[in-house]
Amino acid sequence: MASDPLPPLPQVGIGTDIHAFADDRELWCAGLKWEDQGPGLAGHSDADVVAHAACNALFSAAGLGDLGQHFGTGRPEWSGASGVALLTEAARIVRDAGYRIGNIAVQVVGPRPKIGKRREEAQKVLSEAAGAPVSVSGATTDGLGFPGRDEGLMAVATALVVRTG
Repeated sequence: MASDPLPPLPQVGIGTDIHAFADDRELWCAGLKWEDQGPGLAGHSDADVVAHAACNALFSAAGLGDLGQHFGTGRPEWSGASGVALLTEAARIVRDAGYRIGNIAVQVVGPRPKIGKRREEAQKVLSEAAGAPVSVSGATTDGLGFPGRDEGLMAVATALVVRTG
């Protein structure tokens, strides 16, 4: 009795990113500039923790390394790049490796920016960059840890991909 081959199973990846606040930088988070939310984040690119965590989750799901491997400080062409540009490129790399992106979910951890005020705008920008649905949420830390002390931001993401070839 011949059995039909099983369809490819979804693969899940987890990604994180953390950056300290820097007074001399603009705040970019979830693909958006937040002019009224205080200083920006220190980093090689725009330090958008949400976009970076999404990239790491995509690379993890597809088994393709991490953000540093693809866009790290040893790659000067990515210096100052936007998180949206990095996510667009990460999604292209994952697709070129033979995967379809199902979705990405990201949660930013810290007291600011207030994601809920611009959630729909952020999700639209990030979804367009990834070519797949991206959901964004926020969480505070009740004053605990470096985000609670307002020293920086962290984001945690999951991504679902399916091998197409």
